[in-house]
This record gives sequence, structure tokens and C-alpha cells, in this order.
Amino acid sequence: MKQQTMIITGASDGIGAEAARALSLQGHKMVLVGRNREKTAAIARELRADHYLADFSQLDEVRALASLLLQRYPQIDVLANNAGGIFTPARQSTDDGFELTLQVNYLAPYLLTHLLLDRLVASRAAVINTSSVANRLYGKVDLSDLNAERYYDPKRAYGNAKLEQIMFTSELQRRFGSQGLGAAAFHPGIVRTGFSRAPGSSMESIYANRFISAFLATPAKGADTLIWLAGQGRDRTWPSGAYFKHRKVARTNPQANDVSLCSSLWEQTRQMLQLT
Repeated sequence: MKQQTMIITGASDGIGAEAARALSLQGHKMVLVGRNREKTAAIARELRADHYLADFSQLDEVRALASLLLQRYPQIDVLANNAGGIFTPARQSTDDGFELTLQVNYLAPYLLTHLLLDRLVASRAAVINTSSVANRLYGKVDLSDLNAERYYDPKRAYGNAKLEQIMFTSELQRRFGSQGLGAAAFHPGIVRTGFSRAPGSSMESIYANRFISAFLATPAKGADTLIWLAGQGRDRTWPSGAYFKHRKVARTNPQANDVSLCSSLWEQTRQMLQLT
């Protein structure tokens, strides 16, 4: 199998770290991005991989990350937008002026993808977004209130961000698929990680409950679809633009199938991020 250069965000533990381990064993060059300095460096040492630090709640850090990646990697075969999180019941605003869940789960990955887009298209790369079944359970995108200033609910905010990731995935395919870019989103399952164990988080009762967490999927199992999608790289056989669960195309929120809404979300996101 030809070695490919793969960038994985949220790679310091959980799904990202497990995917990096498996893909490294396949012989690919791993580029790890994480927020925690010690954890990210430890995984990088284990895999003898390059690593970078970036906090997605700070968009300037995303811009700096993209600049470094463009300088150092003339070929990028896979970008796995895996970083994300569920946050506290009270609405939080970032220094960039956006609701925290929206920025970390959707705006920052969108920005990173946009800044790397020319390189990704030239490489005929695959962009893989870690989404969630929350897109169907809680998501209801309102273009007039993307920043959740009129109405905020933590589960709704998370569901919206994951739905927006899927809409972004399908729009990437429509706009750049003919140029060889591949795009996919996937649901890893409800995974036994530190993803949302922070005290006061909206999912703490599930992820921090020892009894319930014993029945959740392992990080290795949660990473399986990501490994499968990324492992095929530019030789992919999976249908680009789709949303997957257990390596199969899965049902999404009906809004993800609204072509006009997806296009409008794309344009409005560009305006929010002041992209030209």
C-alpha cells in the first residue's frame, strides 16, 4: 500500500489516537494535532509522528496551524477533522465571538479545511469529519440563529454542529468532487472516552457514569470507520459526500439532504469567518 500523509485532529487520545495507531501500522505518515501538550507529544513519540498543538476555541491557532501544515507538507492525502466536544449547559462565547460548541465542532474544522483546500484538491485528498447520531436526535439548523444567540440548549447546539458537519461534507462533494476531492462524515458510536466527562457538561450523566460507560464502545471500535475511510485514501471505493455508520451509508437528519440549505450554510459560514 502506498504511504499517504494523513492529518488527524483530536489525536491526543480516544478515537483520534486509536485511528492514528492503526493507520501508522498500515505504513502511513501520521501528522497529529491535539490541544493537550503532554498527551499529544506522548502519542507522537509512540508513533514517531509529527505533531502540532492547536486549541479550536481560538481561531488564530487554527490559522497558524494551517500555515505550518502548508509549509511542511506538499502532499496531504487525508484530513480527518476529529476534534470536538460537548460543553456545559450555560452558553459560552469564544474570544472570536462564536458559541463554543459551534466553533469547536464546526467553524474551526471548516476554517482548517478551507485554508488547506487548494492543497487538498491538488492531492485528490479525502476530508473525513467525525460527526454523531446527535445530528438526527437533536439537530435543527436555523440559518437565522447559527450562533445560538436567541435560543441555546447544549444538546441542540451539539446536534446542530454535527449536522452542519454533514451538510459541509455533502457540499464539499458537490463543489469539489469533480476535481478529485473526497468527503465523508461518520458516526463513531457512543464511545467510552473522556469526550464529555467534564463536571457540568450536558452529557456528564452518561460518559462519567461508571455503570453506563461499561456498556459504551471502546475507542478502538469507535475509530473503525475512520480507519476504513482514511485507509483507502485517494483509492477510496466509498461513495463521496455520504454519512457513514459501521462502514455503511447511514440515515441522516432530513436537513442534510436539502441542497439549497447546505449551499446557504456554506455561504453563511464563509461570511461568519470573513473568508474571501
